[in-house]
Amino acid sequence: MPAKNTVVIGLLGTVLDQGKDPGRWERWRPTVCLCQQPDLLVSRLELLYEPKFTTLFNRIVNDINRISPQTHIHGHVVNFEHAWDFQRVYGCLHDFARAYPFKPDDEDYLVHITTGTHVAQICLFLLTEARYFPAKLIQTVPPSKWGPEQIGATDIVDLDLSKYDGLASRFALEQKESTSILKSGIDTRNERFNHLIDRIERVAISSRSPILLTGPTGAGKSHLARRIYELKKSRNQIEGPFVEVNCATIRGDGAMSALFGHRRGAFTGALADRAGLLRAADDGLLFLDEIAELGPDEQAMLLRALEDKTFLPVGSDKEVRSDFQLIAGTNCDLKRAVRENRFREDLLARINLWTFQLPALRERCEDIEPNLRYELEQFARRQGTKVTFNKESQQEFLQFATGPDALWAGNFRDLNAAVTRMATLAAGGRITVSLVEEEIERLRKQWGSEIDPRPQVLEAFLTVEQLGAIDPFDRAQFEHVMTACQSARTLSEAGRLLFSASRAKKGSSNDADRLRKYLARFGLDWRTISGKA
Repeated sequence: MPAKNTVVIGLLGTVLDQGKDPGRWERWRPTVCLCQQPDLLVSRLELLYEPKFTTLFNRIVNDINRISPQTHIHGHVVNFEHAWDFQRVYGCLHDFARAYPFKPDDEDYLVHITTGTHVAQICLFLLTEARYFPAKLIQTVPPSKWGPEQIGATDIVDLDLSKYDGLASRFALEQKESTSILKSGIDTRNERFNHLIDRIERVAISSRSPILLTGPTGAGKSHLARRIYELKKSRNQIEGPFVEVNCATIRGDGAMSALFGHRRGAFTGALADRAGLLRAADDGLLFLDEIAELGPDEQAMLLRALEDKTFLPVGSDKEVRSDFQLIAGTNCDLKRAVRENRFREDLLARINLWTFQLPALRERCEDIEPNLRYELEQFARRQGTKVTFNKESQQEFLQFATGPDALWAGNFRDLNAAVTRMATLAAGGRITVSLVEEEIERLRKQWGSEIDPRPQVLEAFLTVEQLGAIDPFDRAQFEHVMTACQSARTLSEAGRLLFSASRAKKGSSNDADRLRKYLARFGLDWRTISGKA
């Protein structure tokens, strides 16, 4: 593998880099010193300078061209206005770092922190420590005695090394910015959710290991995965694209080809080579939503791709490589899927290092109001029309949305749909009380609260993840069992009630034991359900 080019990013030293003709070669100049080192070949020098120092910049360029003609120098004009204004200097350097096309696979980066004001040096350190510059620091050191033969020395500081842990201190502002990206700028109030986002922010920045997002449908797994990608992209930790796949949509014969690609002629209809989605995610982030829907062959191939970064496209005997970070999403209990032989245990172990369960919307009632504002802002961006509630209509909607009647079965999908409907029908850009009342009526019917007024007995005993793993077909049966257990005086009485038909066909039956085993599948027992525990 060819050696990477070395790129140095630094500020023009308006004091130390000054050299007066004809004796400037008698002086030590740190920027020139960078290109004089016998053991450091600078392929490219990205030199930042203020407009008023253009003459000095041209002089430095000419001098470096004399001593290191192989070094390409790119000048970047920055306007600090006041070189000791921390906010202004940090902002300018931050903008430069965000816009610069870093290519860490092909180039090694060094950030020169010897020149510039102390404010500029601090800002360069912080931006490098926070990985906005994916680089090491380089310091130039003057010789003990100046002269034409004395060039000084350099010292490279790698902030990723543990011996510099004492220097690493991230500003609270940086963390706030990161969590704001993950929360889409929404000022969430739920303590559990905010703690969860803090954890995800730390893991997303510090790790490239797989992340597993669990939670009910519509809780925001797909949205959060994209925000994690945007956070890593903003820190120059990832270069490739964000590739999202709903595994439920690629089940069957085409799943292997869609994920891993195929060679031309591999099967009927394969008229050309196909790279596949894993190849498309190379050096990027792959989000596999509903990962439990993958078939056993796809699971085995995915495990190998995660461990070895290689896999075989369909019909090919030549391995291909793809280095991606995986985020998996599911609303199923994967441990239960492993027990039922529907999911590979070794694959679960590989993706279960960082698991985060997103709470349902009804568990975050205090976050409904800020999310309501966010949904209105998103509608305005899409439609180019600003829509607002009047005071009475907003109060009525929030009173319903945070109350016991609001099930939010579809979570944020329901909230998004509700806002879209009200905003679309809002005459003059104002959502009125009548529109809110109409929407509340629609949501109640959608959730079945009028035609099925039964209490939500399952929600009292099962987690959101467990509920998400139960098919609607089985849910009705389970609710009937739970209701019988609550009304019966003993476990045996509940068993006789539930198994009366099959019991009549047998000479003897242990109904209580049969019911006990059924409840144990969900980690429940009759005493807990009946309130007699």
